[in-house]
Amino acid sequence: MARGFLKVLLAATLFVASASLAQARDQIKIVGSSTVFPFSSFVAEEFGATGKFKTPVVESTGTGGGFKLFTAGVGTQTPDISNASRRIKRSEFETAEQNGVTDISEALIGFDGIVVAQNKDAAPLNLTLQQLALAVLAEIPKDGKLIPNPYTSWDQISPDLPKRKIIVYGPPTSSGTRDAFEELVVEPVAHKLGGYEKGYKKIRQDNAYVPSGENDNLIVQKLTKDKEAVGVFGYSFYEENQDSLSVAKIESWTPNMDSIASGSYPISRSLYFYVKNAHYDKVPGLKEYVELFMSEKMIGDNGALKRIGLVPLPAAEREKARKKVLGRVKVTKEELK
Repeated sequence: MARGFLKVLLAATLFVASASLAQARDQIKIVGSSTVFPFSSFVAEEFGATGKFKTPVVESTGTGGGFKLFTAGVGTQTPDISNASRRIKRSEFETAEQNGVTDISEALIGFDGIVVAQNKDAAPLNLTLQQLALAVLAEIPKDGKLIPNPYTSWDQISPDLPKRKIIVYGPPTSSGTRDAFEELVVEPVAHKLGGYEKGYKKIRQDNAYVPSGENDNLIVQKLTKDKEAVGVFGYSFYEENQDSLSVAKIESWTPNMDSIASGSYPISRSLYFYVKNAHYDKVPGLKEYVELFMSEKMIGDNGALKRIGLVPLPAAEREKARKKVLGRVKVTKEELK
């Protein structure tokens, strides 16, 4: 009996020890936004190449998908950082709290614009927010009621637009770009037009709007082959593909570094990452990675990330954001909507 008990105890001890080893890791794990992905990946590569720590693992899961993984709990089986093309939602923060993730800091890294891109050989487009929204809304108001969106061509929305099939390759529901597009374009126009329920932001699910996954490069590839289609994604991907793409003006504003930074371009947004402060003592290099990302070398006016499409914050805002995350200031539920 005693010998059998010792065997069981030994086996249990070995299991616990092996499980602990399996959970331990010496690489930072990062998930989240496809828009922030190229910036985070650049920092990760630089971090691994120039320091004593391993290159972090960065996955493009979409903002919503990243937060789902990030808020699932504390411990090295969960991500250390979640990239985001919007702020964490109050509901996501509450999920984190319920799962024991109670010490999160926010890093505001810069600005980005959401662009409506097309094949470089396509005729120029100059869209209003209302025209863009009417192309993608699930329903439109007619005779005092909502009907399924009947528009199949841009000229049906307005005669000054080209007679060209409406096909929009855009982000899926898990994407922070989709959230921002709904918040900055669809919802305000629905409110302005009237006849919709409060907060309406439903996007059509027919072939006029095609969710195209979390890899924005796939949308770029489709646009290079299809001169009728347009694609919705972050400005940084347009920056990388200007040889094959052009962008629509929105309310007569062309998206560029200046118009996005000033907020003149109507579909501008802030970019973030979130870090679990409880993981600083568990994962080697986490502190150093965050410091590198928030350095002037990366997010400054002449930083490396500007060269690949990040629009820098004003200097005072950068310093404020840097102090906030490096000081491990906690995000609170009260500051989230």
